[in-house]
Order: sequence, then C-alpha cells, then structure tokens
Amino acid sequence: MKRAPKDVIASARTVSRRALVVGGLQLGVVGALGLRMQSLQVEQADQFRLLAEENRINIRLLPPSRGLIFDRNGIPIAANEQNYRVVMVREDAGDVGEVLAKLTEIVDIDPSDLARAMEEMRRRSPFVPVTIADRLSWEDVAQINLNTPALPGIQAEVGLSRVYPWGADLAHVVGYVGPVSDYDLSRIDDPDPLLQIPKFQIGKTGAENKLERSLRGSAGTRRIEVNAAGRIMRELDRQEGDPGKDVQLTLDSRLQSYVQARLDNESAGAVVIDLENGDLRAIASAPAFDPNLFVRGISVSDWTALNADKYRPLAAKAVQGTYPPGSTFKMVTVMAAMEAGVVAPDETVYCPGYTDVFNIRFHCWKRGGHGNIDLHESLKQSCDCYYYEIAQRVGIDKMAEMARKLGLGVRHDLPLSAVAEGLAPDKEWKARVRGEEWRIGDTVNASIGQGYVLTSPLQLAVMTARIATGRVVTPRLIRLIDGVEQPSGLGESLGINENTMRRVRASMVDVCNHRRGTAYGSRIIDEAHQMAGKTGTSQVRRITPEERAAGVTRNEDLPWERRDHALFVGYAPYDNPRYAVSVVVEHGGGGSAAAAPIARDILLQAQYGGPPPLEAYPAGVRDKIAEQQSRIEARVPQGSSGLSRV
Repeated sequence: MKRAPKDVIASARTVSRRALVVGGLQLGVVGALGLRMQSLQVEQADQFRLLAEENRINIRLLPPSRGLIFDRNGIPIAANEQNYRVVMVREDAGDVGEVLAKLTEIVDIDPSDLARAMEEMRRRSPFVPVTIADRLSWEDVAQINLNTPALPGIQAEVGLSRVYPWGADLAHVVGYVGPVSDYDLSRIDDPDPLLQIPKFQIGKTGAENKLERSLRGSAGTRRIEVNAAGRIMRELDRQEGDPGKDVQLTLDSRLQSYVQARLDNESAGAVVIDLENGDLRAIASAPAFDPNLFVRGISVSDWTALNADKYRPLAAKAVQGTYPPGSTFKMVTVMAAMEAGVVAPDETVYCPGYTDVFNIRFHCWKRGGHGNIDLHESLKQSCDCYYYEIAQRVGIDKMAEMARKLGLGVRHDLPLSAVAEGLAPDKEWKARVRGEEWRIGDTVNASIGQGYVLTSPLQLAVMTARIATGRVVTPRLIRLIDGVEQPSGLGESLGINENTMRRVRASMVDVCNHRRGTAYGSRIIDEAHQMAGKTGTSQVRRITPEERAAGVTRNEDLPWERRDHALFVGYAPYDNPRYAVSVVVEHGGGGSAAAAPIARDILLQAQYGGPPPLEAYPAGVRDKIAEQQSRIEARVPQGSSGLSRV
C-alpha cells in the first residue's frame, strides 16, 4: 500500500532526529576518549612512565607522638626527643645480607644490632619495616640518603623516642617505656597495629604502663611511591593520627627530687600527701634506677647489676613494699578501743616492762617499764604494755575494722605497678588463709603492729592523713588527663568520735614536742611549722629468752638484713594540718633515730616550698643540716620546660 506523502515526510523527519542524536552521542564519546588519551599521554605521562618502571605504592603507618607527662607545675617528667634511625623492608631489599654489608661500609653499626635485625626480619612479614639501628647522627642519615640507589629496601627516618629528664628521681612513679616484645603482644587479645612496628615503644611499668592507652594515641598513614630500587619518589598523601593525651601528675618534681636525695644511702620509702585534696606530692623509693636505660632495651650487664643489688633498686618500696608497722599502729589500737568504749582516756595501765598472757611473756621496749601510764603518755612514750592490755579488751576484729577505716589493709587505686594491699588481719582471715584459729597472742602482737599486720608507706601516709583531718582522704596521683581535672581525694567524714581524734592528735603532738616524746630529738623549732607524729620500730627477727637475759644485741652489731625496720608517720603544721608524711627505712634500726629526722626534713621542705631556714631546726643540728642542704641542692635538678612532643 502506497504511503501518503505526508507520512513519508514525517517519517523522514523522525529518522533525521534520531541520526542527529546518535551522531551526537558518538561524537561525545569520541571526544571524551580523546581528552582522556590526551590526559594519559601528555599530562600524566611522567606518572605512568614511573609506574612502567615497576614503581609501587606503599602504605605505611605513622606512629603518633606519645603524650607527655608533667608534674603539678607543668614541668615535663616524661618527654620526647628526635631520634634518627635506619630501617629496612625485606621484600624491597633483594639480597638482605649484601645490602646490610653495603650499609655497614657507610655507617658504623654494632654487629649485635645487625644480628637482632636479621632475626627480627625472619620473624616478621616481608613488607614490615625493621629497624636496623637508631640514635644515628645527622651525618650518618645524610650519607644513607646519598647512597639510597645502592641500598634497596633501606630508608633513613626520623622519629620520636622517650626521655626522662629527672632520671632516677621519678623512676618508680613514672616508670619507663621499652620496645614492644612478643611477650607484650601475647598478653593483648586485639593488638593495636601500631604494636607491629618494630621497636615501637610502650609503657612497661608505672604510670607509663597503667596509662598506656591514653598516652599512646592512634596511628596515621602515608602513601608513598617508590621505584624499583626502593627509592621514595614522592609522598602521595598523608593522614596524621591522633597524638597521645598529655597527663599531669600531682607530684611536685622538686619535692620528689629532694625526698629522693634525702633517702640517699638508705633502702627506704617515703610518701607525702597534700591534706587539702589527697594529692600525692612525693612518692620516693631508694635506691632507684635510671629509666632511660630501658628505653632502647637495657644491656645484660646493667640488668644484672640492678637485680643483684641487695637493696632492690627496681622495687617501688613506697607502694609495693609491705612492712610490720610497729608502734605507728598504736593509734589504730587505741582508737578502736576508745570507739568500742573499753578504755577511758584517763584510765591507767601498769607497765612493769612486760605482760604475761597465758604463760607467754610479751615485753615492753623499756626493760624497766613505764609504771602507771594512760592513753596520752602511752603514745608519747610508746609504751607497749598499755596496748597489750587494751587490745585484749577490744579484740582483733574491731582493731582490723578500724585499720581498714584508716586506709590500712586496703589496696588504693593508683596507676602504679604492684600497689600492695597490705594486711589488716582478723579471725576470719586466719581461718580462711591459714586454716587455724585466732589466738589471743596474735591479738597482743597485732596491737603494736607486729605479727601478721603488714602495711606499705603509702597506706601509713593515708592513715596519718585521715587521723590529721578526720576525713576519708583518698590518695590521688593523676591531676589532669588531656586537660580534664580528675576527682579530688578529699572525702567525707570518717565518722569517728571527735573526742577520740583530739586525744590521739594531742598525743602525737607531744611525741614530737615534749621532752619525753620519742621523736623530741627530731622536733621542729619554728612554731608555725611544728609537726605531730609517731615513731615505730618493727622487728624482723625473733629475740630468744637467752638473748634477752644476756642483753638484746644492738641493731648496729647485727648484719644489715637482721636489723629492725625504722618507721615514722607525721603531719604538719600540727594545729592546721597541710601535709602528711610516712617514712620507712628498711633495717634502719630505731624509728626515732633513723626515720623521724628524714620525715622532719621532708615536712619542712614541703611547707616552705624549698630549703627551710636553719632557725627551724634545733640549734645542735644546724651545722649538719646546712651541709646536708648544700649537698642536696647541688644534686636536685632544676628541671626543664623546653622539652615537648615534637
């Protein structure tokens, strides 16, 4: 059927439009291909020429800068310093031995470092960079960069390494970092990819370890282009990670350094607490060690020397050491008895120099006895028989309850390694742990801080702080994390009768300031800064009846490890308490002779914020104190605020 002319014209128009659309699309596609070809052949020619020469794109982790640790005054006590190092990627190196041989011709590398690096490369993935040597000079780094074409897989880098400006003075508190080990990785269920970076530093002890997550930060990444010889051609892009959070401790680094110096030549621990907020101003253990030795991995000789030292420099005695508290525990016994209503403040107990309990004789330290003695005099003169008597009345369970209320036998939550719980024993404890019945002799022993009772210097400082304030003072070590204030340590009232507290405090004042007080020789003359306290001496050996009959051997005539521990606890000023202190000198002999003078000096240093005037001391010791201050001031570093995270 012949189509009408009108239909033919309409059909022709439709075909023409379709042809134009199809032609336009084809032209657009051809044009786009032409532009893309121009871009590939002209604009990106260099890039693809490099790729054609077997270039590769590598993605590498960027370690974040570790958060800094400051003291309460903003002085860095754990900082970062630049560290030049050389690393190798095994899959880029080809013949590893040949490359390392060439490297040693350019820079001097310890053979032990080479052996360690070879072993590490065998254990790790071939694309993971392995550190060959670190702490290189800038000249060494320049030589390596100049010779990169001849050193496939080798790259010089700059990073950050931990440094401790105050050395041994804060070692037991801050702790130290060290290279991550297989043991570290085995303890982590889901390890951070950062930990796979060879020689990446993590906290091993102290605050560095307990605050690891906050201090570490998170990794960044960078994409780099390298050619067939391993030379980095360019960095394609970089995404920085998050740096670790900065931490501010409550410690005063200069006071800490003073306390550490004052404990010099002793095996001892000391703690200072600010009574306004529970801030720990100083936590010192002597002897100490240089944490910088551990940052790169301590040598065998240094490690052996530290472990072989009988004074245990690696032990944080102030928080993990536990000792019989001796007579410093007498405040616990008498407060338990007064709160239980089994002894009146003015009631006297006769002390003939011993107390017989079921045919067992318990001796007072004063062989001839103290005669009739009341609460006040018993603390001032540290009569043992008074406490033997009142302890039998009150019983061990109430004594243990009071001890825990005052912070003994309690593990205080601090970001430190191995914080000791101590022991405030009671009947249930002995039945559960030893499977034995509690005996009255156990109570008598515990009444003067012997037997099963164990406390740390930290716990004794907390006990003293609570007695001084009547409040539940909780020790605080972290002041700020990333600028965020941490909770204060000043708690609610202890709930102990104020009359009991006043009686005990008044006795502690006379311990230090009355001529018959056991710490009178270590008194403070300056009335505005006078202290209250209590001496203690704890036995570490049994004195046989034969030895007692012949005369007890003096501490100085015994081997060091068989001498008594010396203790002192105190606070100042006694009429407006600001600081509490505890001092334990291992095998130091008597508390009045060995521990009390140290505590006095520390309390004066804390109150004055530096060396006190000689007039604060008794006239007879001022020459000695002047020499001591001069020696310690020469040792105490000034600190630095210039070290930073970059």
